[in-house]
Amino acid sequence: GSFMLVNTSGRFAGQKAHLLMPHLKENDTHCIDFHYYVSSKSGASPGTLNVYVKVNDGPIGNPVWNTSITATWNRAELAISTFWPNFYQVVFEVVTSGHPGYVAIDEVKVLGHPCTKTPHFLRLQSVEVNAGQFATFQCTANGGTDSGDRLWLQGIYVRDAPLKDIKVFNARRFVALFSVVNATKRDAGNYRCMIRTEGGVGVSNYAELIVKEPPVPIAPPQLSSVGATYLWIQLNANSINGDGPIIQREVEYRTSSGSWYDIQPVDSTSYKIGHLDPDTEYEISVLLTRPGEGGTGSPGPALKTRTKCADPMRGPRRLEVVEIKSRQITICWEPFGYNVTRCHQYNLTVHYRYQAGGQEQVREEVSWDTESSHPQHTITNLSPYTNVSIKLVLMNPEGRKESQELVVQTDEDVPSAVPLESIQGSTFEEKIFLQWREPAQTYGVITLYEV
Repeated sequence: GSFMLVNTSGRFAGQKAHLLMPHLKENDTHCIDFHYYVSSKSGASPGTLNVYVKVNDGPIGNPVWNTSITATWNRAELAISTFWPNFYQVVFEVVTSGHPGYVAIDEVKVLGHPCTKTPHFLRLQSVEVNAGQFATFQCTANGGTDSGDRLWLQGIYVRDAPLKDIKVFNARRFVALFSVVNATKRDAGNYRCMIRTEGGVGVSNYAELIVKEPPVPIAPPQLSSVGATYLWIQLNANSINGDGPIIQREVEYRTSSGSWYDIQPVDSTSYKIGHLDPDTEYEISVLLTRPGEGGTGSPGPALKTRTKCADPMRGPRRLEVVEIKSRQITICWEPFGYNVTRCHQYNLTVHYRYQAGGQEQVREEVSWDTESSHPQHTITNLSPYTNVSIKLVLMNPEGRKESQELVVQTDEDVPSAVPLESIQGSTFEEKIFLQWREPAQTYGVITLYEV
């Protein structure tokens, strides 16, 4: 066995002495046993004895065991579960305190059997989680544990994790569970299971905590084609921030105004989003998922696009007469909204036709009264006592729909004068016989001529 004696007299605080054991590569359970002594006449500790277990010539890490005062020789065990093909090295370190005294190590032995006072860990498995999740390490050990033991998960370059739960199966087997909560990339690294008992310390192999970032597309989806109630998009999600592999793709789409949104799973690189509202702006983004709990990334950049207008559902309904005069007609109709127009841009025109001077006159006028709850329109400059055929035409960029036709007759009006040059008189002894042409505009049924 190795021997080391440090006389701390005349040493100032913080000086170090090391005893390095040879590299060990063990195929089976074994135990390292040593005796130690830390003493001073004054009763003040002469220094601290630290024990490190360095794996594969990696960083020395934190001490696995330490002590600073013992009045007599004591014995401790190191149950080191670093299995072949990995190798390890035990380093004993004395750090002086500035007080006189002695720190000694003797009879360091590698025993070919398990430790008697300290449990041995089985091989610790690496753990992979997505960022923000709980990473749980299961440390299974052969041997017993009691309430005085200290259990922890020791990290190398990363914070230690406390004991979450322990399950004791029998006097020879228990499982300790450790959680790294809300794991981030900063928590990724190597961890090992530790138990400190009255008789020594148990150390497992290092296992890796791998923390993956859920994937997020770098670019927004691309638009392939646009309809009134659908949008074809290319997912455009090959370039990502975060980690793959990608096991699921979803399209999230929402209206730019309002709170409506939906998510659809997608199994190809292009996708048709259907059942949309016409002439409405949507924001579309892609969600990607990698394996494991919490593997869905946040939505990627959004594509903002608008659906086209749709053909109006129907023409205006319930076209009725409000008022008839000799030269104007006022009409009204049932109010309608976006669900009929299927477009936010549209116009409503009043088409009418009538006979005048033996010729058919056809006219149209735009009605601006379409937002009202009692919409109406007055047609002026008509001829009295004339049949007028009226219909409404609703138009948007995609199409037109007409109302039913309404035929209305304007009221009668005062006739125009009898043409003066047409009056002819024939004279007789006792009477004058007159005749004349009808007025140019009769404006109704002439009931009486007065002379």
